[in-house]
Amino acid sequence: MMTRRPLSTTRMLGLSVAAAIAVAACGRAAPTSAPPGDAPECILSEQGTECLPIAPESERVDLAVPVFSDPTNVTNPLHPTGATPSILLLGTVDGLPFRTEVTLLPETKLIEWNGQLIEALVSQYAAFSDGRIIEVALDWYAQADDGSVWYLGEDVFNYEDGVVADTHGTWIAGQDGPGAMIMPADARVGDVYRPENAPGVVFEEVTVRSVDEVVDGPRGPVSGAIVVRELHMDGSTEDKIFAPGYGEFSTGGGGDLEAVALAVPIDALAGPVPAELETLTSGAGRVHAATPTGDWEAAATAQSEITAAWEAHRAGQVPPMIEEVMDDALRALNEAVRSEDPAEAAQAALRVAQSGLDLQLRYRPPVEIDMARFALWTGQLALDVAAEDPAAVAGDVAAMEWTRDRFAHVLSSDDRDQLDALLGELRVAADGQNLEAAAEAGVQLGDLLPGMTLEG
Repeated sequence: MMTRRPLSTTRMLGLSVAAAIAVAACGRAAPTSAPPGDAPECILSEQGTECLPIAPESERVDLAVPVFSDPTNVTNPLHPTGATPSILLLGTVDGLPFRTEVTLLPETKLIEWNGQLIEALVSQYAAFSDGRIIEVALDWYAQADDGSVWYLGEDVFNYEDGVVADTHGTWIAGQDGPGAMIMPADARVGDVYRPENAPGVVFEEVTVRSVDEVVDGPRGPVSGAIVVRELHMDGSTEDKIFAPGYGEFSTGGGGDLEAVALAVPIDALAGPVPAELETLTSGAGRVHAATPTGDWEAAATAQSEITAAWEAHRAGQVPPMIEEVMDDALRALNEAVRSEDPAEAAQAALRVAQSGLDLQLRYRPPVEIDMARFALWTGQLALDVAAEDPAAVAGDVAAMEWTRDRFAHVLSSDDRDQLDALLGELRVAADGQNLEAAAEAGVQLGDLLPGMTLEG
């Protein structure tokens, strides 16, 4: 099964070496303008039934051997991995809400390629469909001395029913194929490069179609964007936009659409968190706490406060994609409280709190937001335990484990040890489908978090 990855390099999964890639002449006459030896080439499709035309080498800008003197200084405006600690992307894929959290992790990875030992940044990509984890990848990026950014591989974890179904798409430069340019130093119309170029594992070819575009960003127009077209191994193509300060900005086709909803620091704002945003998250917490006991008067009061706070906050400039998600969550919350549906009210409250935290990302360090997101997962865990859904519980635990990696490095050693011990207990309970033990560990984690402090 191929997991769709709309806002990052699409993985070509489950390909055998024989069927995956075959570069050969397609049996067509070469253009008269082509230089000697530059005959048109093609690549065997994923299905092995057709030969997909690829660009001649004369159009490619990724053939020179890159030199990496300062590889972790990834500042290319169209792929600023090192300068963008947190990105949120929202959209719809296959008719379901799609959410992606991209986080720059504190560690780096050493990769040996082309006679060089390259230190690469590690970016965590976590994708959720309809609130459930479907894919996590650790992507490795490095910037060459000329300003181009190179993709040096990834560890991929594809999830089904809350557990890792496979790791298809995993590759590493120097072992499975060469490093792959993911952004030229100065992209120009007609440039061709391959963001993934590991035969038998992954393959994509990109052509730059336009530059100097203006796109609508989370806080207004963004100038200097480029539009590219990706050729995939199944013969499909996909248009993507890259924008300065954001990197991969939007993609879509066939009814699917996903785009950057918020990124920091480019969308960060000065000052403390507005009181209205604090009310959104605290009020959602009160609704979540009131529903198990059936205290609908308290839930209705909190819901009214949330609605008033949102109306006040949205009067300013709110990133439009988050605004849309928040509106949907509030409609669901209002209906659930009105109908006194405890499960739906608690679920909607978590969605409101999640969007509230997304908006707080403009004012607070990403590690603080990720720690708060971790706390929301303990609430989701409680709901899924109550629903007696072991697959959902397993997915919640996986999401918590990956979120932990975003903030654990700034915890004290004692706090980190306690967190990891309880996460270990939770993992054992989830693997054994012991919902009672999972609930107990989840409660203990929820109790632990408020007393933890972030250091540095």
